[in-house]
Amino acid sequence: MNYLITLLISMVPLIELRGAVPYAIATGIPYWQALVIGVIGNMLPVPIIFFFARRVLEWGADKPLIGGFFTWCLKKGHSGGQKLEKVAGERGIFIALLLFVGIPIPGTGAWTGTLAASILDWDFKKSIIAVMLGVILAGLIMGTIALFGLKAITG
Repeated sequence: MNYLITLLISMVPLIELRGAVPYAIATGIPYWQALVIGVIGNMLPVPIIFFFARRVLEWGADKPLIGGFFTWCLKKGHSGGQKLEKVAGERGIFIALLLFVGIPIPGTGAWTGTLAASILDWDFKKSIIAVMLGVILAGLIMGTIALFGLKAITG
């Protein structure tokens, strides 16, 4: 059951595998299994986000109840992508996207990185590979932190 919960947690926006991998490790799932499950779960929504999220957000941006949130999501994705382009330039987008997704701080991750890539019409294949490598990096960081934290707590 913890395996399924880990998979589901890793698919949730904002939490993603940053929460799933520590949860898995804390519930006794071995490090590498936690990482694999977290990466798979975190990557499952990525193609859907890339191809459909922008369309849905643009459609809903002028709707009464959801418009404000959808507009915020569009602005967040656009500003995140523009910052990456400005810092990295055209040639460094791949590395910038990888690091944006891979450094586990609030507001970054596969969902936001993929949305930014989609909104700015970046190449699908390169974007997905950069996001996947970023997700793996974030999983390694969070898994290592969780392992050391668990060992510190349990002695």
